[in-house]
Amino acid sequence: MGILDNVERGLEKLVRGAFSTGSRSRVQPVEIASSLRRELDHKSLVLTEGRTLAPNVFTARLSDPDFEQAQQWGSALAEELCDVVIRHVNSQQYTLQGPVRVSFAHDSALKPGVFEVDSSIEKQPGSRSPSAPAAPARQPVQYQPILELGGQRYSLNAGSIVLGRSSEADILVEDTGVSRRHLEIRTDGGRAVAIELGSTNGSFVNGQRVQGQTELTDGSVITMGRTRMTFRLVPVQNGGHRI
Repeated sequence: MGILDNVERGLEKLVRGAFSTGSRSRVQPVEIASSLRRELDHKSLVLTEGRTLAPNVFTARLSDPDFEQAQQWGSALAEELCDVVIRHVNSQQYTLQGPVRVSFAHDSALKPGVFEVDSSIEKQPGSRSPSAPAAPARQPVQYQPILELGGQRYSLNAGSIVLGRSSEADILVEDTGVSRRHLEIRTDGGRAVAIELGSTNGSFVNGQRVQGQTELTDGSVITMGRTRMTFRLVPVQNGGHRI
């Protein structure tokens, strides 16, 4: 959830000028982002257990003034909305048949502030030119959780990783202020949490003591004893990890 929040905050900041007070547009970018996620969930098709096919091509139909504003902003808004789609696909573990595309079209029947989203499943981008600037087709990006500790990077490849001073811990932390089994990091479906394992000195995330468990987001700083480490989400490219 933290990742999606960051995307939406960036989206709002990016288009604040284009959708500012005083313009004729009443449609807010975050509303379109939320509608895209709902479209993914409502139009997804369960093929087999563990495999759900979701739309990858989207058209947002806007009223005349809202469409005019979208044209002025160009492809930057469509690219940000593509990122929203891709991150939701990754978090829900949906399957796509082709690259993600988001474009805009005007619908004179709609009132300002009202919009509709159409979606489809396409193996290849359509040959028809979009009515408004569209984002370049993008393949979904996968993210690899890692820990930066003592100048090294550790890939969190398992669903559960235990940190501690014991040689039996998954990641050994040589610090007398760290318990033998100090902290567990659990990852599942794009979400990561730090779980306190009853250590003597406690665990801290971004300066706040972990009470039970705490959600981790990209850049979270974990402190155990005198040891500090950083949790990262690194994009996977070409079958390898950028680490």
